[in-house]
Amino acid sequence: MASRNQNRPPKTPSSKKDGAVDIQSDKRRKVGVGRMVGPTASSRARQVLAAVNLHQESVGTGSSGDSSAAECLESLNFTKDEVEALLNEKIKGKKFDLKGKMEQTLESNKKLRLCIRWFQRNEEGLNQNLENLRKAMEAAETQHAEIAMEKKNKEDELNTTIGELRQNCLVLQEKFTKEESDKLDAIESHRKETEARVAAEKMQASLLEELAKVSQAKLSAEQKVVACEERYERLQVYNTSLQVYNAKMQEDLATITAKLQQVEQEKVAILETLSTLRGHYSTVKDQLNLSKVSHDEVAKQKEALEIDVKCLRGELQQVRDDRDRHSSQVQALRAEIYKYEESTGKSVAELESLMTKSNALEETCASQREQLHILQHQLAAANEKLKVADLSASETRIGFEEQKQVIHELKNRLADAELQINEGDKLRKKLHNTILELKGNIRVFCRVRPLLPEENSGAEAPIIAYPGSTDARDRDRGIDLIQTGQRHCFTFDKVFDHEASQYDVFGEISQLVQSALDGYKVCIFAYGQTGSGKTYTMMGNPGSKDNKGLIPRSLEQIFEASQHLSTQGWKYKMQASMLEIYNETIRDLIPFNNRTSDMTHMENGVQGKQYSITHDANGNTSVSDLTVVDVCSTREVSSLLLQAAETRSVGKTNMNEQSSRSHFVFTLRIFGVNESTEQQVQGVLNLIDLAGSERLSKSGATGDRLKETKAINKSLSCLADVIFALAKKEEHVPFRNSKLTYLLKPCLGGDSKTLMVVNISPEPSSVGESINSLRFAARVNSCEIGIPRRQTAMRCSDSRLSVG
Repeated sequence: MASRNQNRPPKTPSSKKDGAVDIQSDKRRKVGVGRMVGPTASSRARQVLAAVNLHQESVGTGSSGDSSAAECLESLNFTKDEVEALLNEKIKGKKFDLKGKMEQTLESNKKLRLCIRWFQRNEEGLNQNLENLRKAMEAAETQHAEIAMEKKNKEDELNTTIGELRQNCLVLQEKFTKEESDKLDAIESHRKETEARVAAEKMQASLLEELAKVSQAKLSAEQKVVACEERYERLQVYNTSLQVYNAKMQEDLATITAKLQQVEQEKVAILETLSTLRGHYSTVKDQLNLSKVSHDEVAKQKEALEIDVKCLRGELQQVRDDRDRHSSQVQALRAEIYKYEESTGKSVAELESLMTKSNALEETCASQREQLHILQHQLAAANEKLKVADLSASETRIGFEEQKQVIHELKNRLADAELQINEGDKLRKKLHNTILELKGNIRVFCRVRPLLPEENSGAEAPIIAYPGSTDARDRDRGIDLIQTGQRHCFTFDKVFDHEASQYDVFGEISQLVQSALDGYKVCIFAYGQTGSGKTYTMMGNPGSKDNKGLIPRSLEQIFEASQHLSTQGWKYKMQASMLEIYNETIRDLIPFNNRTSDMTHMENGVQGKQYSITHDANGNTSVSDLTVVDVCSTREVSSLLLQAAETRSVGKTNMNEQSSRSHFVFTLRIFGVNESTEQQVQGVLNLIDLAGSERLSKSGATGDRLKETKAINKSLSCLADVIFALAKKEEHVPFRNSKLTYLLKPCLGGDSKTLMVVNISPEPSSVGESINSLRFAARVNSCEIGIPRRQTAMRCSDSRLSVG
């Protein structure tokens, strides 16, 4: 494990301040570790609840307990398990003990308020730490600027000193040559005049002494120059160490910003959960009140019905008593009538009247029995309604608790899924960049187009074979070409046979296209002979969903990914440009007025607008006066691609009905800003369709086609020279020999992620040219260029678009 001293800067006057910041961060780490190491979650939960009860008791006692409650709140600390325990705490009690449940709810709300206050206090602490880190970063940047200014001044002083020493050295050398000429004159005079020999020897001795002094002065001057050079080298080493320390400080600031953003997201999630709980509590309270009101109404109805039943039972008893009394009276009357008939023989009229009275009484009894049955049925129905109301209320409570639990689980799953998505996205970017660095920056894919109907005669044996491999890593990576019985074997990063679709090819480069949104320079170009399917691979048929090429599919992925990243706070601005290199001349393919005038001048034999290629210190290449268009959707870019395809130079040869006679370059500049993290990225996506190499004996080109063929073969030959120089790691790479190689300089010799798709034809007559293409691709695959560098915290101040 690396020590902390590796992250410390070199010894400068500002090391004490930085050391103080490191000590504070170490203290925070120790405090964090101390909080992590402690009792179990259940004991901590009991401590938190005890602190909450203490806070409640202090509130009840008044102002005398405010100080103890504040100390308890400061010493209080919540963990994730404690917060979940507070949120998942259920209300317990009897079924209709509303007062107890209300007290439990109020107590739970007080605990949640205390938890929210604790989160607010932690948020204030984090904001204060972030402000301290920002101030330390600004102080470090100011100190770095002062050191750079002092270094520059010292460098200027050393340069002036070196210049003076060089002038002195030149003067001394002139004196030395002059003295040597005097010496020669003296020797000649010695030969001619023997009398003056003694004087000449004395003069020679003095000259030798002066020569020794001059040589000593020269040696001292050289030593001073060497000392100055060593001091300059030490200053350069010190400057590089300062740059490394600044980069580490920026990385630490990025990690702290990410942690702060994560804490803010957790705070927002907790606030949302609290609002939902309050809403659920209000709904449950309303439902409980409604059920209580309905229960009271049913109880009142029940009491009223019981009173009515009691009244009816009393009336029924009275009716029964009246009936018994009347029946006894009837019997007595009958006995008396019988007696009277027997004894006195009263009239029949009196007997009939008594019979009618008896019948009337019996009818009254029957009607009262019917009313009694109706009241009994109504009482049974009221009891059934009361039971149904109780069951529905209990079922509603159970359903509410289940829905509450399901919502809580879904929220937890959603939070975990979002966290996994963010972590997976970061891991994907890191692994993809690592894989590209391990495989080499220039990757090569090979694609074989299918035989056309007029080529599929079946008389000759196939010239292409795909060797199988037991190793999964080497599968779909080899291709063999057979020429006159000799087998030529090649291995690339990926080989697509004639059955591979456009979707299969794009699936292998989709992650490389995604790197442009992450702030990298990406270049994908198609290479091969005429009629091998390069334009179909890059452009395809934009009108067909299945036959779209790499360029339309890449743009669709870019815009879809930018829409997805907008939910994470990213906003993107994109600019597109298109050009072609025709006969070593750059043409703008955006169909505006300047494009029309350029084409008119070229057709009339007059040279059109001149476009110059320039490179800056950051490795960006710009084309002057090139039309740049802001694009916001795939539809806009598709329209531009269709118009560029119509204006691109094409021609008919013996090898292809519509042969591309120029190199097509599509460039998409991407500017991204994250409003939440204030991070800025700048990526470039270059998609290039090179013109095909061809032999004059097969293409039959004459006139303008012959001139175009010579220009195409010359530019591709210059591209081969550049690749060979890079493969041999020569000091001089001939990028300026062609407009194409000079335009692709950042992609071939810079910090770009580059992919080459070599297309070959399965036609037996093209086997020689296919072998040459594969040999060139193998040489490209062996090249090692600079490590891809992500461009962050930069904005493009020039409206002209650079190629990369």
